[in-house]
Amino acid sequence: DALTPYARSVRLRIATVVGGMPIGRQAHALRGGAEVVVATPGRLKDLIDRGDCLLDRVAVTVLDEADQMTDMGFMPQVTALLDQVAPGGQRMLFSATLDRNVDLLVRRYLTDPVVHSVDPSAGAVTTMEHHVLHVHDADKHATTTEIAARDGKVIMFLDTKHAVDRLTDHLLGSGVRAAALHGGRSQSQRNRTLAQFKDGHVTVLVATNVAARGIHVDNLDLVVN
Repeated sequence: DALTPYARSVRLRIATVVGGMPIGRQAHALRGGAEVVVATPGRLKDLIDRGDCLLDRVAVTVLDEADQMTDMGFMPQVTALLDQVAPGGQRMLFSATLDRNVDLLVRRYLTDPVVHSVDPSAGAVTTMEHHVLHVHDADKHATTTEIAARDGKVIMFLDTKHAVDRLTDHLLGSGVRAAALHGGRSQSQRNRTLAQFKDGHVTVLVATNVAARGIHVDNLDLVVN
């Protein structure tokens, strides 16, 4: 979405290649030709295996969230894709950190790399208050429900899809307008849930941190981890 207005101005065709959306439509877009492909590793591999996409003429490769990719076990998929890109092009890694396996990507795929770092303090929010609550297990649901029922938009992060569904059902049963966001939902379901959260139809978004990465919501009042 962010690239679309720029692409339109300079007449570049963009194809979006992600799981959870119809693969046929994405294959059609690729067959029509695209100068820029924005993709998740798994779906891109599927389309390559089907013969709908070739990477041998790619000139610029950008790997976003490189540290998260390696953390989440995508490293074999990512390296298999990078191996198909023609050598000699430009490659960029965007990463919050350069530890874990990111240095492996640097050594294997970057030639004479230059590091550009952004001062992290520039992005820090100084007006935010942080609170730590010590709660007994037996009181967790009641406390969470009370917090969720407050005024304003709330995002609650949990560690598994099952935990997200369980808490969402509990909140809905308690009269809180909650919705779940995780990898088990299709992309269209996730888009609809986010739209409802942004326009206020849903006041509490219960999410796994993987599914909620990179989303932007204005006027968020509270985040609960």
